[in-house]
Amino acid sequence: MSRGILFVLSGPSGVGKGTVCAALRRKLPQLIYSVSATTRSPREGEQDGVNYFFRSREQFHHMIETDALLEHAEYVGNYYGTPRDFVEKTLSEGKDIILEIEVQGALKVREKFSGGVFIFLMPPSLNELKQRIVGRGTESQATIDNRLSVAVEEMNLLHHYDYAVVNDEIDQACDRISSIITAEHCKRERFLGELFPQLEAVNAADNV
Repeated sequence: MSRGILFVLSGPSGVGKGTVCAALRRKLPQLIYSVSATTRSPREGEQDGVNYFFRSREQFHHMIETDALLEHAEYVGNYYGTPRDFVEKTLSEGKDIILEIEVQGALKVREKFSGGVFIFLMPPSLNELKQRIVGRGTESQATIDNRLSVAVEEMNLLHHYDYAVVNDEIDQACDRISSIITAEHCKRERFLGELFPQLEAVNAADNV
């Protein structure tokens, strides 16, 4: 059974990662979503175990100490992390999995998963990103300014990613990511990894 592919979707806060990921999962129901753990408070409509595993800081520190996280990062005063076991089990079952995480976390995953595919979701412009953050109506002006400052720093890290997708329209962004997933499954390296052992077995039998 072929191993699944790890896709990592990240980008600045407010770029629409959650919205695009939710739409992508409706378009590709076979794509498994990895739920992250976080210490931030739930936003309206978010559910524990569906959007995030909402944990206290004490619970999160315990997960760090027991190596239960594939990666973790602190972002604007809160911790985010990816539970390790779920990701590894899903890939070993031959299923694709998508991580929707912050940029710091994505770069840490890149260090551990050389075969992962990393996609940076970009806003059409910084002004549009600001309007999206302001439109939430949940952050103070100081938090908005902080998020924009962090966003500029994160966009300077684009060169660490394999692909960049502009989220100017949700359906179009989903189509672009879907095309990336299809292209990755068609890469010759993935076929060669399965084909070589079969060819070696045939050649060995012929030489007997």
